Amino acid sequence: MTDHANAMAEALNGTFKAEVIEHQGPWRDFDEVERAVFQWVAWYNGERLHSALGYVPPDEYEQVYWASLEEAPQTA
Repeated sequence: MTDHANAMAEALNGTFKAEVIEHQGPWRDFDEVERAVFQWVAWYNGERLHSALGYVPPDEYEQVYWASLEEAPQTA
């Protein structure tokens, strides 16, 4: 893994720890942590406003993308 990729992974890990583990605890059990992790990952990957996408959530951006392909004229 490159230094840049490591830095990105460390930044994401730090964000996750700050937003979920530190601010939503204390945790009663593993299942509670597992549910919180799943919810955060679903939010992060699909619902958060993403600066590289013009501050549009990734799920919405993808829906617009696929809709634009369906509307594009097909050539032979």
